[in-house]
Amino acid sequence: MQALQRIADDLPMSAEKPQAIEFEYKRHGTQTLIAGLNVATGKIIGACGATRTEEDLKNFIERVVTENKGIRSIILSAIN
Repeated sequence: MQALQRIADDLPMSAEKPQAIEFEYKRHGTQTLIAGLNVATGKIIGACGATRTEEDLKNFIERVVTENKGIRSIILSAIN
């Protein structure tokens, strides 16, 4: 998840020209948002943090496994 801000204001519409919207962003840092869904129960497990590391993902996977003891298989899908 990123906090984005356009680097310039949009330009208003003029005769025979559509509104011009800036496409470049100033980046204000990132946050990690990781979520999992238990499709059988509808329970969502989530984690939010200030870093984006492999350690964050590893800790989340360990948490999912710990909170779902007795389940034979867990399917992971990473969507970026």
